[in-house]
Amino acid sequence: MLPTRQQWLAILVLGLAGMLNFSVHKIEEGHVGVYYRGGALLTAVSAPGFHMMIPFLTSYRSVQVTLQTDEVTGVPCGTSGGVIIYFDRIEVVNILDAGSVHAIVKNYTADYDKSLIFNKIHHELNQFCSVHNLHEVYIDLFDQIDENLKKALQTDLNEMAPGLKVVAVRVTKPKIPESIRKNYELMESEKTKLLISVQRQRVVEKDAETERKRSVIEAEKEAQVAEIRFRQKIMEKESQQRIAEIENEIELARRRTASDSDTYAAAQRATSNKLVLTPEYLELRRIEALASNTKIYFGDKLPSAFVEIAGAVGGGERMHRVFKGDPETDEVPDLPRDFVNTVLGDLGRTDM
Repeated sequence: MLPTRQQWLAILVLGLAGMLNFSVHKIEEGHVGVYYRGGALLTAVSAPGFHMMIPFLTSYRSVQVTLQTDEVTGVPCGTSGGVIIYFDRIEVVNILDAGSVHAIVKNYTADYDKSLIFNKIHHELNQFCSVHNLHEVYIDLFDQIDENLKKALQTDLNEMAPGLKVVAVRVTKPKIPESIRKNYELMESEKTKLLISVQRQRVVEKDAETERKRSVIEAEKEAQVAEIRFRQKIMEKESQQRIAEIENEIELARRRTASDSDTYAAAQRATSNKLVLTPEYLELRRIEALASNTKIYFGDKLPSAFVEIAGAVGGGERMHRVFKGDPETDEVPDLPRDFVNTVLGDLGRTDM
């Protein structure tokens, strides 16, 4: 029994649906699509989104063009000393330029990272280990391995696959034989003790240096204070000396003024005496002195008078001045003429 018209139509619809299902495909964002037909790479490169292709004849591969990380695991490495070590994981962060996808896929297939990154990591890492001993690889130069791998990979990629860029390389600590690892752990322990000892010594030295500087500062401070006090004492002494000099100058000026005053007063008295003590005034004073005498004695042998005056000598003893004789004894003392003239001169005349 032949299919009916409705059955043929149903078969046609199912066939078209199957072909549509195998011909429509989706490219995710951050990827591009490359196509193969009969095993040959086509020139078309599709952007993200839905696309169609001939089913069963054409196939496609999605290639990532954003930042991606390729992880290489279990990489063996032989050092220059013959020790085999293993790097558990090496991560290579890279990015492929969308414009270089067709050329790189054509030369290295869609799995380009296997030949350009994975195999290259093995090669470069073994090259590095072969020229360094275990201590250098494990300790001394370990921090340089990732940078060296990155430079080596990028140098080769610039020639072999332009458009593929290595952003970073991360290398984990390699595994070494257990016996060697224990020795390294012991060595690290001793090194840590040494570092602690060195740091403790530095701390002690720093404390000593700080204490020394503090002592120096204190000594300098005391010296400065002593110097200030010394200068202060000098200034006080200089001030006292200056005050004494000023007082001496004042006293000297006062005495000079007093002396000048006395000299001036004496000069004034001398001038006054010279004006007052005239011959007439002296004659008057002589007459008044003769008139005030208690007794006057006259004699014929002496041109003098003996005047009794109280309190002249010896605490109140009386003294007689002679003018021509003694009235009680009626005797004339024999006195020198010069003496008589001197006595009479005190009375205001030089001769009787």
